[in-house]
Amino acid sequence: MSPPPRGSRRRDELALEVLRARRLRAQRRRRVSRRRRAGITFIYASDRSRLGAIPAEGRNRQKVPWRRISPWVTKATVAIEDKRFWKHGGIDPIGITRGFWADVSEGKVVQGGSTITQQLVRNLYISRERTFTRKLREACLAVKLAGSWSKQKILTAYLNQIYYGSQAYGVEAAAQTYFSKPAKKLTLAQAALLAGLPQAPSKYDPFANPSAARARRKQVLRAMLSTGAITKHQYRKVARNKSLHLKAGELYKKIRQPYFFGYVRDELVRVYGEARVRHGGLRVYTTIDPRLQRAARQAIQDTLYYPDDPAAAVVAIDPATGAIRAMTAVSPGRAHNQFNLIADARRQAGSTFKAFVLATAIEAGINPDSTYYLSAPLDCDTGPCSVDPWHVETYDHTYNGSSSITSATLRSDNTVYARLTLDLGAERVAQTAERLGVRTPLGIRTPNGVAYVPSMGLGSIAVTPLDMASAYATLAARGIYSKPMAITKVLLGRGQRDTKAGWGKPERTQVISPGVAYEVTRILQENVISGTGIAANFGRPAAGKTGTTTNHADAWFCGYTPQLETTVWMGYQAGEIPMLSVHGIAVAGGTFPAQIWHQFMQEALANEPTRNFLLPLTWPSYKDWHGEWQYSGGSYVPTTTYYSPTPVTPTSAPATTQATQAEPTPPAKTHEKKKEKSPPPPPPPPATTAPPATTTEPPPAP
Repeated sequence: MSPPPRGSRRRDELALEVLRARRLRAQRRRRVSRRRRAGITFIYASDRSRLGAIPAEGRNRQKVPWRRISPWVTKATVAIEDKRFWKHGGIDPIGITRGFWADVSEGKVVQGGSTITQQLVRNLYISRERTFTRKLREACLAVKLAGSWSKQKILTAYLNQIYYGSQAYGVEAAAQTYFSKPAKKLTLAQAALLAGLPQAPSKYDPFANPSAARARRKQVLRAMLSTGAITKHQYRKVARNKSLHLKAGELYKKIRQPYFFGYVRDELVRVYGEARVRHGGLRVYTTIDPRLQRAARQAIQDTLYYPDDPAAAVVAIDPATGAIRAMTAVSPGRAHNQFNLIADARRQAGSTFKAFVLATAIEAGINPDSTYYLSAPLDCDTGPCSVDPWHVETYDHTYNGSSSITSATLRSDNTVYARLTLDLGAERVAQTAERLGVRTPLGIRTPNGVAYVPSMGLGSIAVTPLDMASAYATLAARGIYSKPMAITKVLLGRGQRDTKAGWGKPERTQVISPGVAYEVTRILQENVISGTGIAANFGRPAAGKTGTTTNHADAWFCGYTPQLETTVWMGYQAGEIPMLSVHGIAVAGGTFPAQIWHQFMQEALANEPTRNFLLPLTWPSYKDWHGEWQYSGGSYVPTTTYYSPTPVTPTSAPATTQATQAEPTPPAKTHEKKKEKSPPPPPPPPATTAPPATTTEPPPAP
């Protein structure tokens, strides 16, 4: 058999190319069609109240079933668009004939004559080009659709698909856009107005051209009268009323809790991608508690009420699950600030980082009660400080000479914790912080790799409030880290729950032992009762740590009860601006941040039972410890002027003794047993030279 002529082969190749091009065009049309059918993504709080919407680009659409559409809408739409809709089989011969003669007269397609079914087919399946071929395909598909779908289903799909102007696709979006109400509650007048818009949305836009919209509404009413959908009395009543009763909707624009909303949106984009989040019509249910959000915002505003006050942020986490219960910030003078101060802003943590040094020490077998370090100015220019010499002092330049780690924690003694960090190693402290929940990189990149600076132990590395909240929540959960969780459930476009993404399932890992976590908590409890955190004491078992940077540019309080962890950050959003005179005082963690924490926690736990921190089944194992820097890097010189913090009794908290009594402490015998291998403390300095308890942070505001 002879091969086909060369020209014939070329024609076959061209035919294949044409088929491929048609297939690609069909795929593009299907993608566009899917976008047209896509819906708005809505995000809800834990109480199912709506936080806001993520609309598709330029398209607001919210599909609703037949039962949620006002009967006036269906009657008005049929009357003006397709009077014989309930009688014909997808195409209307009378309408087609009328449209055909108009097209022949002009020599081109100028008049539709399309039924509702044909318009639906056009929107869902085929292009909008004006050709006779397209009209023929449209008619054939309309007949086929009418044979397989009920009239009610066709009309419902049409009303959810049609464009009403002002970026509103579908009757529900139109009702919300023009009247701020659901489609189910539309009146006769409102339904008639909407039914007239699809023919020319821009021309009849009631916001831009109310007179044209009013005239078009009257046309729809006349059509309804002619079909018997309304009576003459109803027609006259509505036609004579010149008011359109418009109420511009904010459903697709207004966003509640913008910081948390943005955080959730980023989480969705990470899993589903930008296109699906914008076009997928997702229903997203979250962990945020509106009551706690209000309490957090109120606590900030009650404390920082001047327009030139610094910003403050609050984030609260459930230690048992990692669920984010509150995430809010207030930036005086920046009402429309969109930068997420909780999840994105990185600021130095100050002394709040000492909790991670303390945990590292206890985990290494260092007994904080019986291990003593030198409390005196530190000069480090060897070892880890050989490249960048380090000089450390306390906040108020008072020192204790020989000080236990526990006592140094309550005073927030920088010099003790600097020496302890040098002995433990900055990288080891960083690893503990990362295990507990800090996700911001703590190392500094150098030509030789990643370096960890010892000043990290005093909070010199910038982290986010969410980092600190997550890490302290791990301490509250007895050493179990729970990944911060913002989303509990996602319903996909058709209402089915997404079970593959793992939404709502806590991701928990034991990262330090319950014994280590308890010992850290025990000391931080003492800090709230009689240390730098006394302004946070609200009469329940609570643990926490204050933090203040050297230049007063950042102030923190991170604290927790067994049920809730809350972190408060305060500072100027514009940058590292010292807060030396806010309401007349220099800001430190024990002042405004502790007060905000106190007020918020008191309200947040008002209806919750008081709980004690549980004792561990196994205590930490301590060993002899002799650190290289324990008494190095300086010498103790007695001071003559001391500061002894005066306890501030919170206005609404019970007496400190009550909190002390409620504090769970291990049995004496057990506690002595776990310390039996610890070396005796070095002899303290003579009584005449030992100053009373000091603090690296100023006293809380009375």
